[in-house]
Amino acid sequence: MRIMLDTNVLLSALLFPSERMNRLIELVAIENTMVLSSYVVNELKTVVERKFPHKLDVIDRLLSIISYELVYTPTKFDLHIDIRDEKDYPVIATAILENADILITGDKDFTELTYLPIEILTPTQFLEKYA
Repeated sequence: MRIMLDTNVLLSALLFPSERMNRLIELVAIENTMVLSSYVVNELKTVVERKFPHKLDVIDRLLSIISYELVYTPTKFDLHIDIRDEKDYPVIATAILENADILITGDKDFTELTYLPIEILTPTQFLEKYA
């Protein structure tokens, strides 16, 4: 399966590793295809630079050793998705355009979306269903 991670999940997995998050990354990156969008990677770096500047080198090292497919997030989309936070639009739109099967996110705004061609799960839901 092609599984895209949202910024909050990637941030938690990389900066606050736990047994649960390590298992999630293992399942996604080793047993499936992890998909990261350019938008998510840029947002990750921005957040880390602002909140945890001493961890920037950790992010660079981890992103260089984890296996994933990097996809470009376009600046304009022809999709019409009604989502509360406009900053979330590039994440869901890229996931759909890149034919991801699952988007793993901790953002509750995504769970309110219906009638999408992809499955939206929290890390816990993903582990319960696919581990």
